[in-house]
This record gives sequence, structure tokens and C-alpha cells, in this order.
Amino acid sequence: MSYSSMAVRFFTAPKPLGDSLDTDPKPLGDPTDADPKPSSDSMDTGKSKKSGPDSQGQTVMRANISSEQPSAEIAEPKSQGLTFANQDSLPKLPIPDLENTCRRYLETLQGLQTPRDHEDTKAAVRDFLKNEGPILQERLKAYASSKTSYIEQFWYDSYLNFDNPVVLNLNPFFLLEDDPTPARNHQVTRAASLAVSSLAFVRAVRREELPPDTVRGTPLCMYQYSRLFGTARLPTENGCVISQDPTAKHIVVMARGQFYWFDVLDDNSDLIMSEKDISLNLEVIVEDATQTPLHEAAKGAVGVLSTENRKVWSGLRDIMTKDRRSNNAECLNIVDTALFILCLDATEPASMADLCTNMLCGTCEVVKGVQVGTCTNRWYDKLQIIVCKNGSAGINFEHTGVDGHTVLRFASDVYTDTILRFAKTINGQSPSLWATSSPDPAKRDPHSFGNVSTTPRKLEWDMTPELNIALRFAESHLSDLLCQHEIQVLDFECFGKNFITSMGFSPDAFIQMAFQAAYYGLYGRAENTYEPAMTKMFLHGRTEAIRTVSPECIDFVTAFWGENAAEQKVDALRIACQKHSAATKDCSKGQGPDRHLYALYCLWQRSFDEGLFPDTSSTGGYSSPGETQSQTQSQCPESPKLSSSSPSDDGFSSQGSSTRGYRTVTTPTPAIFADAGWDKINTTILSTSNCGNPCLRHFGFGPTSADGFGIGYIIKDDSISICASSKHRQTSRLMHTLETYLFEIRKLLRATNRKATSPRTSRARETEAFAEILQAETNRRGRLVRGGGVETPTSAAESSYMEDDGMGGYGFFDAGMLLHALKGLSAEREQRGEKSVRRRFVGKKLHLNDY
Repeated sequence: MSYSSMAVRFFTAPKPLGDSLDTDPKPLGDPTDADPKPSSDSMDTGKSKKSGPDSQGQTVMRANISSEQPSAEIAEPKSQGLTFANQDSLPKLPIPDLENTCRRYLETLQGLQTPRDHEDTKAAVRDFLKNEGPILQERLKAYASSKTSYIEQFWYDSYLNFDNPVVLNLNPFFLLEDDPTPARNHQVTRAASLAVSSLAFVRAVRREELPPDTVRGTPLCMYQYSRLFGTARLPTENGCVISQDPTAKHIVVMARGQFYWFDVLDDNSDLIMSEKDISLNLEVIVEDATQTPLHEAAKGAVGVLSTENRKVWSGLRDIMTKDRRSNNAECLNIVDTALFILCLDATEPASMADLCTNMLCGTCEVVKGVQVGTCTNRWYDKLQIIVCKNGSAGINFEHTGVDGHTVLRFASDVYTDTILRFAKTINGQSPSLWATSSPDPAKRDPHSFGNVSTTPRKLEWDMTPELNIALRFAESHLSDLLCQHEIQVLDFECFGKNFITSMGFSPDAFIQMAFQAAYYGLYGRAENTYEPAMTKMFLHGRTEAIRTVSPECIDFVTAFWGENAAEQKVDALRIACQKHSAATKDCSKGQGPDRHLYALYCLWQRSFDEGLFPDTSSTGGYSSPGETQSQTQSQCPESPKLSSSSPSDDGFSSQGSSTRGYRTVTTPTPAIFADAGWDKINTTILSTSNCGNPCLRHFGFGPTSADGFGIGYIIKDDSISICASSKHRQTSRLMHTLETYLFEIRKLLRATNRKATSPRTSRARETEAFAEILQAETNRRGRLVRGGGVETPTSAAESSYMEDDGMGGYGFFDAGMLLHALKGLSAEREQRGEKSVRRRFVGKKLHLNDY
């Protein structure tokens, strides 16, 4: 690979699919344009601060420094194969009706405010609708007419202007299930296997052979996959930039805080190393890393610097590269442009909570005054695959350009590929996950690989005294941050999606109400809760915020913890879940209030800078909430932490904040943004996200406010996995309260629903149940034993609430569909005069609930 003559291109605005990236830069828009940045088809060819020597093919997404607002410089993939075939047909994210947005906004606040405060908010909303609101709405429509998405620019601004450390504030994690082949549950073999499958995924994306995501037949935007690999978040004095080398062909391996790299792809994105070759490289790397005493290696663990405050990290990169004779710039460039980072941890966490902590932020272990935990073996500005000594593996990812749903697809395909490759060793005719595969490297002419280096090379940093001091302080800051947080898990194995749907509930809504009941039971009040809904059915869609606390939710938690009959509690739960499911559907269609109001807020800031809203305030105006809030809270869409799934697993979305971008002088703020309700809705206490499938054991992220919880959860068929984090806010006790609630609600559901089939109802059970109905009572023999629960809903209305709205892009088959089909077939046969032969069911029917 070559590390010279880098052509850096700066994309200054979102670009429609297929637009040329080679147009000349244009001047800033005139004051009549709602967007003060360069137009969507402009491109700045100037230089930015780079970490090292130029190399071919790097693109950069950076902040718009001239307007003091970061810019989402985005370009669609130029060519279109299978992966991006649907991009042209995807609709743009709709701008909701202003009055509907305000109505939904008031609904989200009703359960969080006192009656008096809510009346004040209503008055502020009426004032907004009468004055600035319609003007801003028209300007937003004009702004969006030339954009791929009306929220995209502002979304990237909120991430790239975040100054605080990304670890625990922005980066989520996935914990993978163990490899199903026991031989691979060893660090080197598991890491090599994951690397090979990951590279096959990279190849499929680059060759545009990756099948597009769909949800119940609806295609989803695939743009984020083009930003998953070879990407790094780079700090500058004026916000971060997202840098990408689309031609990257090497990976970086970290062991004991030391850096190694080697090439793994050729110029055609074909693999040039087999799994055995990569295993050998990793063995050599682990052996070499152990030659340096742990304490000495920790003192030079440069990866710790990526956990610093972003402005501090920017200054440190300048220090590292100011000496032209130093090779630090070249080392930084190799790390920044790598496809991904493979972290080999010399630890075997003893508990599930420790394992999740290791994947989220690394372990903290200070021995003789030196940090020797795995927190020094990370580079948080990139996608990281982490493998422990015992083969336990996970993924930690930089969240600016990708949501949880995208990384979940990556993790799912990688895990599936490991299974299929093992199957192929048993049966050579076993299918492959990929449309095409790389030629066998062992059968290729080595000269066909091109200019590559397949032998591991260790990066040797020039550690100046100034850098040594900075690294020591950075490690101390990181240790403080780790000690301020705690992570607890709940692996609830008594029931899961199957039981919940058999009771007629949406799994995601059911668990959301469980969080509300547990928190209310512990603290006696409901707090602002956030859950992301995926909007990837729209071009460049990200997420919308679902606000869980509704009046129906308040009615449920008060009914549940009050002295009420079981039927009343269950009825209140059903109504609250139905309300949540309806809100989820609205948000997944881009009709939630949060993103719309946030775009109007950002647009007002820009418009005020341009003098389009003169100062007519008699009270002297209102200072931006961003100036008075903690730096861990922002006026942005709920934190750049996580999001992704259909309709609500985006996993990952939560966001931290920065005061950059907010005015530092008193300004006349529109009433809706000056009202206390705006502060309330932008201060999230329970930041939650549902993102997962059977390939994951856990998923999680840090809290988004100082007194809040970060809760990631996965709803599996017969279990529920929950990972919660907080700044020592009785996290373990909250999980215990949640577990107690789940047992109690199961008891109530069974007690109030006597007529049901087994909670483990399957298609076979439904068929038998229907056949029993058709049989004449007089022809039956044997006593029929009924189980507890409730019959599976079959009406259209009931079935709508059973959609698996929390499992990402993985389809759901309507539980009532089979009964409808059988009834239709029976009616058709009766019309033809046919009589089916009915077999009598003889014998005693067993009670499945006993097993």
C-alpha cells in the first residue's frame, strides 16, 4: 500500500444520488437562502489539517468552519450494483405538518409536566404557531428542497461538534455470542475467523453485491454501509471531521496497547490472506507484544489519547506531527485509514457485566500506579472488533456515520458466515452467504496481489517528553471516567418474545412499559425516556425519537403500583402498549416531533445569525439552554449514541453535547425553545434502545445525562437481555426491580387470561387448535387439557399490535395468518361440496406449561 500523495476532497453538503463530486466550489449562499453553507453541489478542494503524509483516495466529511456550523459532507456511491439498486427509488424524509408536530410535542410532555407547567408550554406553542413557526417551516421546506434529507446536515453537526470524550458518551458496543464451533473459541482462532468474515463483508459492500436491507418488503437506505470501513473520526480545532479512505486494504491490530498492521486485500478488494495466514500473523503479534513488559507498554499506549476531550486530542495530534523528522504522522495515517481495528485483549472477564464493560469502555486496573487495564488497548475513533483471551468477542463503533441497525447487519452477516464456513468443511456443497467469493489466495500468483505487505509491522511512535506527559494525564482522565460509571446486566430467561406476543402485546412496547414500571417503583415518578425509531426507509434516513412517557403510560404505572385489581392493571398495560406502538409507527414514518423541531431550532439559529429575525424582544431575550446545561447534555436529537432497527432498534441513538454552536450572547428565542418544556424533552433520564438478534448476547451504551441510565436490550424468543449503565445510580437495584416486575406481570397475565393456548404456541399448535374446533364434540375421546394464557389474536386490529417492532430488518410472520388461511380453505371446500376426512384425537393432551 502507498502512503504518499493523498488527494483530500471535502464534501461541503449532502449530495443527491449520482451527482458529480467534481464540481467547482461555490461561494456561500446569500442571506435569502436558509442554508448559509455552500450549495449541495459544491465541493471545497482546499486543505485541512491531516495526520500524516497524503495518500491516494481519502475523502473527508468535515465541519463548515466558516459558518461555525459543522457540515455533513456526504456523497452517494457513484456506481449502482445490487447493494445500492434501490437508492434512486427511496423517498426523501418528509417534513411533518407544523401543527401536527406541535400537537405531538405537547403529548410527549403531558406526562412529564405539572398541569401548570403544561399550560405554560401550551401557551409557548400557541405563540410559536402564531409567530416564528410558520416562517421557519417555510424556510425549512426551501432548505430541504436541495438536500437529500432535511435533518441530515443538523444531525452531523450535533455529532461532529461534540467535544467530550467519545468513550462512554457516544460509542455503543455489541457483545457477540460465542462461536458455535468450540475450536474457534480461542483468541487467535476467533479473531482470525472474525477478520476473514469481516473482510468478506467489506468485499461484498465494495463490489455492491451485498443484498439490500428490507423490512416487510420495503427497501431501506444502504448509504451507511459505504461509511462503515476505512473511516475515522478526526478532531480539529473547529469540530471533528469524518475521514475515509475508500481504497483501504490493511487492518490494524492492537495488543497490550501496541499497534501492528498488515495488508489483507488487493486492489480488487479480494482477500490475499487465508484464515490460516491471518492466524499466523496474529500469533506472531501476540508473541511480540508480550516481549514488552506490561508496565512499559502501558506507558506508551497511544490509543489512550483517543479518549481525551476532542479539542485536547486535536492539539495532541498537532504536537505528535509537528516534527517533520518524526514518523508519528505516518503512524497516525496508517491507523486512521485502516479498514478497522482488531483489539486482542489479554483478559478473561469473569462475569457478564465485566464482559460488557470490557466491550464498552475497557477495564480499569491500576498496578503500582500504572494503568494496565484493557482501556489502554483501544482506538475509539474507528470501528473496533474486540476479542478476549478466551475468544469472547464484541464490536465497539464510532457512531457518527452509522446507526445500530447497520452495524447489526454487519455483525449478523459476520456471525452467519462463520457458521457457513464451518459447514462447508463438513459438506463442500454448503451454501455461501456471498454472491461471489475471493479466489483462494493459496492458488494465486503472489505478483497478482500488487504492492502489499502481508507481514505484520509494528508501529513505533516517537514518544517525546511532552507526549509522555500528555499520555499520562489522558490515562488519568480516562480512569476517572471509567470509575464514574457502572454497568449491570439482566439475563432474564423465564420468557421472551414468544410469551409476550402470545399475550397480544408488541414485544418492544411491553419492555418499554417494564422500564417505566421498574423506574416508577424505585423512585415514585416517571422521567423523560428516549427510544430511537429507524427511518432508513427514507433516503439517508437515520432515526426519530420515540418518547415513551405518555398519559397512558402514567395511568399504567400508577395503576400497577396502586391497590387495584389484576384486570385493571393488565388493561392499563394494554392501553399503554397500544399507545406506544402507535407512536412507534408514526416515528418510523418520519412523523415524530423531535427531529422536526430540532431542525427548526437549528434553522432559527442560522437565520438569526443572518439577521432574518430582528431583536424585538422586550425582555432582553433568552439565553440558549445549551449554555446552562451540563456538557453531557445537548439541544440535539437524543444523543449520538446508538440506534437502528425497524421500527425501533437503531439501535443506537443517544447524544451528548457541546456548547459550540450555541450563541454566547442573549438572543430573542422563539417561545417554544425558551419554554421549560424544551429543556425537559432534551434532558433524557432513561435512554433506551432495542437492537439485536440471536447473534448477540448483549448490546449497550453509556448514560446520556449525569443522572440518567443508558439501557440497551435484546428481545429474544424465550429470553430478554438487558445491559444498563449509569453514573452509580443504583443500577443493580434497578435491574432487580425490573426482574421483579417481569415476574409479577407474568403472574397477572396468567391470572387474568384463563383461556389461552400455551405461551409457546407455534404454527403446529395453531393448526391443532383449529382442527379441534372443527371436530364434533361427540366424536372426541380423552380429556382435553387447557393451558394458561390468552388465545393468539387473529383480528387485524389485534395482530397490528403483535408486530415484532424491535428486531431490526428481520421480518415477522403474522401469528394469525395461518388460522385465516385455514378458515378460507375450509369455506372454499364447503362451497365445492367437499368433505375432509377428520382424524379423531385420542388420548390425554399434556399440559405444556408444566415443562
